[in-house]
Amino acid sequence: MSFSRQVFEFLKAASAAHARWDLEVSLSILRSRKKLLVLFLLLLPILGVSFLEAAPMLGSKTAYAPAFYSTTIFLVSIAIGLAAGLITGCIGAGGGFIITPALMAAGVKGILAVGTDLFHIFAKAIMGTAVHKKLGNVSVKLAVAFLVGSGVGTFIGGAINKGLYNKDPLLSEAFISAVYAILLGFLGFYALSDFLRSSKGGGGGGDAHGGGPVGTPPMALKLQNLNLPPMIQFDEDFVPGGKRISGAIIAAGGVVVGIMAAIMGVGGGFITFPMFVYIFGVSSMTTVGTDILQIIFTAGLAAVGQYAIYGYVFYTLAMGMLIGSLLGIQVGALTTKVVKGIHIRGFYAVSILAGFINRAATLPKKFTELEVLDLSKSLVSNIEFVGNIIFWVVVAAFGVWVFGKFFANLGELREEE
Repeated sequence: MSFSRQVFEFLKAASAAHARWDLEVSLSILRSRKKLLVLFLLLLPILGVSFLEAAPMLGSKTAYAPAFYSTTIFLVSIAIGLAAGLITGCIGAGGGFIITPALMAAGVKGILAVGTDLFHIFAKAIMGTAVHKKLGNVSVKLAVAFLVGSGVGTFIGGAINKGLYNKDPLLSEAFISAVYAILLGFLGFYALSDFLRSSKGGGGGGDAHGGGPVGTPPMALKLQNLNLPPMIQFDEDFVPGGKRISGAIIAAGGVVVGIMAAIMGVGGGFITFPMFVYIFGVSSMTTVGTDILQIIFTAGLAAVGQYAIYGYVFYTLAMGMLIGSLLGIQVGALTTKVVKGIHIRGFYAVSILAGFINRAATLPKKFTELEVLDLSKSLVSNIEFVGNIIFWVVVAAFGVWVFGKFFANLGELREEE
């Protein structure tokens, strides 16, 4: 298997792992009357100020909020959360990747989009913490080493984003858009090639939900054989005598996750699962508990410590996305029972590519404004406009398709329930 193919499988498994966490946490909230009541009480003041068209932002960064802030942008945030929830619930991957690009496409500045997405993930994680009876499978030593690293990583990632923004907001916008364009482009084109091979009966790549390796991967064996103190023992319940790995290696992995979480606003959970399983050789059971624990701390530290206190969180939009995603993920998960897997894989590729096109289409304008490129304003504006149209058309079409399938098969779904 080529290196690029291995990277794709890693990222696909990462996306699927984050989706599984999102689905479990969301369903935990929806199935608890107490949590729904708490959520409603929390939302009341936020909904109030939102419909009064006020933007509550700590740190006085209102100058960089959407210039057209109104009730409409709050409703757009609900729609973004709904779309992300539908993708996560129905496809089993990819929904979390479109939130920051979608917020930016709606006119929210990049650094605010990242901070708001992180706060939305943190709020959902806090609401769904009771989800984990599986937290009993956490290796405390692994978790501590990893969280030390991810804490450092969030400061590095946050410093990069804030440093670029303070130097020039346009530079920050270009950087975040470029990071997403590279990631989504790589994932999207590989996912599309997988879908085309599968639709021709060529197999290849498994399902969109991903899976774990059988046995301990070669890279994990090499890392576990490195005697670099302090050594951590884990998986004693699954392997006689347990396994051992250097705490420094685990912390280094945490640094990478923290940086990515703080830069992209994705909580870090989308990388942790495949990193633990494929690179560190940790069992899936131990990984699941540790992953949920680290999302709470990494997303919380990044959201509050790197963004909220500096005024880079849009609370009304975060709550709007939370409302939308809870509904979307429920509908999406139910719809998977009545749609073909090949269609789900096709929409996975298309939705990721739509995000790629949207972010890539903004780069000519950003680079022209930064005087890196010399292109006409009308040309770059038209490119950005087309990218926006493609993105919203794809997202809207996907939403209409899922809801159409859902309502058309409502009777069948009720019988199954």
